[in-house]
Amino acid sequence: MVLDILMILEKGIWFGFAALGFAVLFNVPQRALMIIWLIGAAGGLTKLIMMQCNIGIVIATFAGASLVGILSVSAAHNKHAPPLVFSIPSVIPMIPGAFAYRMMLGLMKLSGTAISNDNYYQTLAETTSNGLKALFILLALAVGVAIPMLISRKETIKKIRHKSDSLE
Repeated sequence: MVLDILMILEKGIWFGFAALGFAVLFNVPQRALMIIWLIGAAGGLTKLIMMQCNIGIVIATFAGASLVGILSVSAAHNKHAPPLVFSIPSVIPMIPGAFAYRMMLGLMKLSGTAISNDNYYQTLAETTSNGLKALFILLALAVGVAIPMLISRKETIKKIRHKSDSLE
C-alpha cells in the first residue's frame, strides 16, 4: 500500500517534469514554469489516483484535464498570462501515445501480412479498441481543458460589458 502511494507520487512528479519540458520547448515565460510544473503534476496525479480507484482511463483523464483547466484559469489571473500558457504544456503528458502506437501497429499488421481469420479478428478488435481509447482520451483532454476556460471567459465578458455600459 505504501509502495503504491510512493509510486503514484513519483509518477506525479514525472508528470510535472514532462509538463515543464514542454513549457520550455514552447518558450513559456520563466515566471510561469513552477506553476506549470505544479499544474502538470496535479493533473497527472488526479488521473493516476482515479485509475488506482478503478475508474476508467477516459473519465480519469477528463478529471485530470478539468483540474488542469481550472488551475490554469486561476494561474492565468495571478500571473497575467493566457490560460493556454499553463494548460497546454500541463496536459500534453496525458496524451495517449501507447494506445495510438498500438493502434498503428495493429493497422500495419492488418494491412501487411496474410493472417488467419481467428488472428485477423482478434487483431482487428485490439486495433479498434486501442484506436477508440486514444480517440476518447484525446476528446476528454480537449473538453476537460476547454470547459473551465469557456465558463470563466463568459463570466469575464459579462463583467467587461457591464463596465463599458457604465461609461456611456
